[in-house]
Amino acid sequence: MTDSENHSQRFDPNEMALRGRIGAYRLHATHDPRATTAKARAAFLSRFETEVDPDGVLEPSERCRRALAARSAYFARLALKSARARRRRPRPHD
Repeated sequence: MTDSENHSQRFDPNEMALRGRIGAYRLHATHDPRATTAKARAAFLSRFETEVDPDGVLEPSERCRRALAARSAYFARLALKSARARRRRPRPHD
């Protein structure tokens, strides 16, 4: 048995997903999820501030307003992509 064959048998994707879910539940049972993801959320949101004001010349309130609008546009685009993907999927027969 080659290393790649052995590796694929040890790591079933469904089992790995379940193990990951168990780990996430355990983490959230012992820590505040808002605290554990604060840095990642801040980095994600700062992306929109950089997008709307790359040179940092806007007033903070205007930068924030524009960043919120850019974030809303980002999620609206995701929703549109999701709706289109759902329409393309074959529907089960009733």
